[in-house]
Amino acid sequence: MLQAVSNALKLPDLRRKLIFTLAILVIVRLAAHVPVPGIDSEALRRMFEANQLLGLLDMFSGGAMSNFSVMAMGVYPYITAQIILQLLQPLIPALEELSHEGEAGRNKLNQYMLWITIPLAFLHGFGQATILQRGGALANFGLSRATLMPSLATLATLSAGTMFAIWLGELIDEQGIGNGMSLIIFSGIVADVPGRVGALLVGNPMGLVVFLAITAVTVVAIIFIQEGQRRIPVQYAKRVRGTKIYGGQSTHIPLQVNSAGMIPLIFAVSILLLPGVVASYLVDSEIAWVASVARTTSTVFNSEGTVYWVLYFVFVVGLTYFYTDVVFQQQNLAEMLRKQGGFVPGLRPGRRTAEYLNGVLRRITLVGAVFLGVIAILPFLIRGIAGTGQMLVTSTGLLIVVGTVLDTMKQLEAQLLMRHYEGFIKR
Repeated sequence: MLQAVSNALKLPDLRRKLIFTLAILVIVRLAAHVPVPGIDSEALRRMFEANQLLGLLDMFSGGAMSNFSVMAMGVYPYITAQIILQLLQPLIPALEELSHEGEAGRNKLNQYMLWITIPLAFLHGFGQATILQRGGALANFGLSRATLMPSLATLATLSAGTMFAIWLGELIDEQGIGNGMSLIIFSGIVADVPGRVGALLVGNPMGLVVFLAITAVTVVAIIFIQEGQRRIPVQYAKRVRGTKIYGGQSTHIPLQVNSAGMIPLIFAVSILLLPGVVASYLVDSEIAWVASVARTTSTVFNSEGTVYWVLYFVFVVGLTYFYTDVVFQQQNLAEMLRKQGGFVPGLRPGRRTAEYLNGVLRRITLVGAVFLGVIAILPFLIRGIAGTGQMLVTSTGLLIVVGTVLDTMKQLEAQLLMRHYEGFIKR
């Protein structure tokens, strides 16, 4: 691997791409430390220690939300816009048609994503700022006449920071190496690791050893599952045109064990934390039964309780199946194969092939869904071993880190192999 890195640095264009990517990430980290005026750092720290959702949002912002910087929302509104647009495609025929129109269609969909991102950024910013204001971490925010203009300035600053982060991510896509959005999130996750290692090294050296071992095992498992796939053989029929014969080759369809990525984890956390947030506003209600239900809901959906983690596991498994099925149906592989003259040996093209592919995908998704569920509740599982659920890198963060590293390595390897260098992966 070191030799492959050395080979990449010897090539002027690859060296330029690597340096450009590192320079953009440095800019992201610098911007993540420019705070929004009026923030109470100590109150903000206490809120993040007690709220799992804030920790998840902080991860997507590249660590900027824990400082409530101008890039506090990071690329999270853009990711939300992507998910919304992807789920809307089966429901809106015009969007589904755009997804099949090649590069022009993808550019149009990306434009729609950016348009959706702007109002989502204002909504996310308003929600985050309201939570911080209620927790006493942010002053001069609200809808009253005295705080309206400072509030609008705060929301405009946060939304501009989001669009700036998206622009930097697109610059990496165009002129750097790796996926820009993923690398921005990756930089924030990795930036927090030295601080956590130092804290454990001083306060709990044995716990550090345990966490390192758990992290190493988790990384190996993530790589194994993320790279796992079932290859469905496909044969293309021979076609004769004039004196030439086309087709006849064999290939395969790679069905991923975990094709949903980390999306189910995001959905599950959001769904589970919503009842607790709503209940927190009703616990002091003057209506006795409303206050009683709110207190019970707060107890059940408390992230410190066992019920919460059991529900978390169940939701992640169910949402993995839901999201995988939605995305797979959009691809319509069986119809695509039929149009291209391809078929799975032993199966009639069309509906029979679609049923077979759906069946195989649902069977292998069971492994990916259970794996994601275990990854989701890993902090709860290790609590009894290490005495704390705080990991060096959150389980969701590990999925992003490993996926980003693998994707970047594959892109570098492809560049090296094009130039007849040996890549990272030995063959």
